[in-house]
Amino acid sequence: MRYTHSVAFYTLGCKLNFSETSGIAKQFEERGYARVDFKEGADIFIINTCSVTENADKKCRQIVNQARNISPDAFIAVIGCYAQLKPQEIANIKGVNIVLGAGEKFNILEHIDAWDKEQMNAMIFASEIKEVKNFIPSFSSGDRTRTFLKVQDGCDYFCSFCTIPLARGRSRSNTVAETIKFAKEAAKTDAREIVLTGVNIGDFGKGTDESFFDLVQELDKIEGVDRFRISSIEPNLLSNEIIDFVSNSKKFVPHFHIPLQSGSNEILEGMRRRYLRELYEDRVKRIKSRMPHACIGVDVIVGYPGETEDHFMETYNFLNDIDVSYFHVFSYSERNNTVAIRKDGVVPINIRKERSKMLQILSEKKKRYFYEQELNRENTVLFEAQENQGEMFGFTENYLKIKTVFNPNWVNKLKKVVPLSINADGTVNAEVLIEE
Repeated sequence: MRYTHSVAFYTLGCKLNFSETSGIAKQFEERGYARVDFKEGADIFIINTCSVTENADKKCRQIVNQARNISPDAFIAVIGCYAQLKPQEIANIKGVNIVLGAGEKFNILEHIDAWDKEQMNAMIFASEIKEVKNFIPSFSSGDRTRTFLKVQDGCDYFCSFCTIPLARGRSRSNTVAETIKFAKEAAKTDAREIVLTGVNIGDFGKGTDESFFDLVQELDKIEGVDRFRISSIEPNLLSNEIIDFVSNSKKFVPHFHIPLQSGSNEILEGMRRRYLRELYEDRVKRIKSRMPHACIGVDVIVGYPGETEDHFMETYNFLNDIDVSYFHVFSYSERNNTVAIRKDGVVPINIRKERSKMLQILSEKKKRYFYEQELNRENTVLFEAQENQGEMFGFTENYLKIKTVFNPNWVNKLKKVVPLSINADGTVNAEVLIEE
């Protein structure tokens, strides 16, 4: 169905992007636009891009072509990290009308209003990212079960392999009080769980007398939401007080995702990470001592320039020995305008793939072991609406993926379960306890 003054969104990349898309969509809805599904066709298409991988250009072109095929006369705007880093590349894509950088995307309606219809080429509005200082919290919509609350943006770390500071600028956040206002709005939706997102959320409050710990304490008091989940936090910013607070909280769940990147101190120093593996190990031990059933996820990069077989085996053995639950494994990808791309000791692609495969196999073993420890222990699941061949899924507080027979009365409900067995697809069969 085609709407008058309709808008459709396509979001690539991280949960932070999805949160931002929702915030931008709200602006259109307040203006009177009808938000429609991308495949239905719209007057305006907004494509929120990612720059994590080198195929950003290819993916962006594909989505632009899809939009043009669906609605040949539609207005197409491209925003996001890729738009900030390479606006001219995007402007050269046939069919794009406007390209907006990190600072301009939140004023997208103003730029659309000012767009010159006689303009033959795409218009670019992408200021120097260092000039972007403002920050407005936002939260995602559309997922009935959970919402992603953006509490921070940007990064000051400048790790040698990463372009995020170039795409998103310096670390910035709003006040605790202002962030809580948005959290309370999110709590009024149907979502039962709020996931905190940002580029470097542990940096919340930097440059002020407030901190991420201050925010966590205030969020814990909010009524109308059952769970808070910390999406990802740097090990050097995950303090003892945060860990201890979560261990006693009834709302913050025992699930931490902590980037490691390498188990070799030499590689960590080359990456310009702000910790050594000893600190990482200390954080994991602290969590497990306070929350023995906590789930701990890890980000790790293989094939960084100069990574020898010995360096890799340091990482492998470190991860094998440490009490973590699963890994997200990334093969190093060369990125322009980074320090790492100029380093010697380039690791061949086939070696990167071999190392990635080894860690993925180890991750599956770690995950299965973690799941086995949770069998026959009562837990709580938040069931999701999606039905798949008569089955439904949900996640426990500590991130076990539970599978059971679909029951529409359990959708978006917290249910007590007892995990019974592990399936080949990584899900867990469970008995749902019937409440009296």
